[in-house]
Amino acid sequence: MSERKGREAWPPELTEQLRQVDRLRRSGRYEEALSRMRQLAEVHPRQLRVLLELGLTLGIWGGAPAEALPWFERALEMAPGHVTTQLHRALALARLGRHAEAVAGFDALEASGFRKALVLYMKRAESLEALGRHADAERDWTLALAEDPGNPWLLHQRATARTRLGRLEEAVGDLTEALASHARQGEDVDAELLRDRGLLRAKLGDTSGAREDFEAGLSAVRAGDPPELVDDLRQRVSELTPRAP
Repeated sequence: MSERKGREAWPPELTEQLRQVDRLRRSGRYEEALSRMRQLAEVHPRQLRVLLELGLTLGIWGGAPAEALPWFERALEMAPGHVTTQLHRALALARLGRHAEAVAGFDALEASGFRKALVLYMKRAESLEALGRHADAERDWTLALAEDPGNPWLLHQRATARTRLGRLEEAVGDLTEALASHARQGEDVDAELLRDRGLLRAKLGDTSGAREDFEAGLSAVRAGDPPELVDDLRQRVSELTPRAP
């Protein structure tokens, strides 16, 4: 079997073996999938894809990023520029709260011209927020929105970042756009978006606009919305409702 850059040539039978593992993972048979992946990694320790798939089995399907990380790092020792492995290493670091290292990983991916820019910007923004780097996080939410314009979730995240930066009017604009995007797509009104916009309007001195948002939020509450959100909306409507003399 020939070798290239420290890795063995790909045995054709491995393709079907990895498909079987994936079927096991997707059917909820995690322990069996993990056992098979460990066996494959023992037999094929220089197959980058096997090491990567073992890391993915542990990190994604098993929710064990600390156990997955060494496998990603072993894969990167063989192929330092393998972008998929770099991405999942950075994601594992972020899940472990090692956000400075995760940001460095995302930066390296960006410098390499990583094509899945939306994922990169979203995940780096989350780590930047955890580090208190809110201006940089706001930049990445903006870059993510350039990849997926009008996405209500991204608009909500950028509004949160802008609120932390004291850019309240821009944050109100983001939440307004997010609500309009839901409406254009025929989706239910988001009570949380209305609550958050109401809070910002109240801070800006727009008491009547804030009350309208809180009332609309109460009307938009859906089954499954957290009880805390409902209680908060009720309390805020009560606080802003003029009392009879």
